[in-house]
Amino acid sequence: MRARFLIRLTFTNPVSMIYLGLVGVSAAVATAVTVFSEDPGFIWVWPALFTFPAFMVVPVIEDAVWGWDAPTWFFLGGIAVCALVQSFLLGVLLEALRGLHRRLTRPNRS
Repeated sequence: MRARFLIRLTFTNPVSMIYLGLVGVSAAVATAVTVFSEDPGFIWVWPALFTFPAFMVVPVIEDAVWGWDAPTWFFLGGIAVCALVQSFLLGVLLEALRGLHRRLTRPNRS
């Protein structure tokens, strides 16, 4: 695949932009709450939930490698990688739906 095609599917389509914005805002809010609050609680659950289907792999790897004592960079990197993977998959789904729509609405030339 070309890099331009991957970037278009991952970053520049409307669905992926909204999804990445949602994940980014939730991560920014979680960071702000963590920095400025004495007890951030479970605020980091939200970015993890927004990346949920792909994020299920992160705890499995964490347990296998570190035994539930993984460094923070692994958790945050997992959120970022999972968000990018899901953004790409949303772009692929959007392109497939657009192609299906074009085929269904094309006039029949019989």
